[in-house]
Amino acid sequence: MANDFVIISLGGSIIIPEEIDVQFLKKFRSLILRQVKKGQRFIIIVGGGKTCRKYQNAAKEITKPTHKDLDWIGIHTTRLNAHLLRTIFREIAHPAVIRHYNEKIRTRKNVIIAAGWKPGHSTDYDATMWAKNFKSQTVLNLSNIDYVYTGDPKKEKSAKPIEKISWKDFRKLVGNKWDPGLNSPFDPVASGKAQKLGIKVVIMNGRNLKNLENFLNGKKFSGTVIS
Repeated sequence: MANDFVIISLGGSIIIPEEIDVQFLKKFRSLILRQVKKGQRFIIIVGGGKTCRKYQNAAKEITKPTHKDLDWIGIHTTRLNAHLLRTIFREIAHPAVIRHYNEKIRTRKNVIIAAGWKPGHSTDYDATMWAKNFKSQTVLNLSNIDYVYTGDPKKEKSAKPIEKISWKDFRKLVGNKWDPGLNSPFDPVASGKAQKLGIKVVIMNGRNLKNLENFLNGKKFSGTVIS
């Protein structure tokens, strides 16, 4: 397997904040195409986002789903979102959405689209394992936040952005417990795995495509680096 892929964990709420953001997807597609022309290759693991939580909340209003039930709803949401991404990158993407990060892939395509695999963690964990298997030292996490903060900036006026943080300190912020639909900068299970593997995670606002382009081109960027 090639080791020159950029590993991106793409939050579902970036592409579908409420409705599908077609204008964002057009711009994101153009950016990836430009980078591919420069020789970059990508593995994009797509999350479920708000679509996932809408389905999970509907299930909760009707019955008492188990954590496993809720996780499976989330996993299938990631697969739906991933099929949308694979379709818009059709000409440069591997023809199938990949579910399992251990699947052997032989492709000359420059983009691989992946989705969730099994209950117990989010696609952040899958992205971490993709990085491990493709010998990448970095996972780029595109979220709807500019930085990780010392607290919830919506609730705490004193919350400050963090540019660099150790895995030890970051895990104190997010804890160790996974819950289906958890809204965390990087999921606790994935965080533990990334720390163990020595993988760096860069968290940035995925909607700021100029900032993303700066990162991909090795220029100064805004975001939180966890290592």
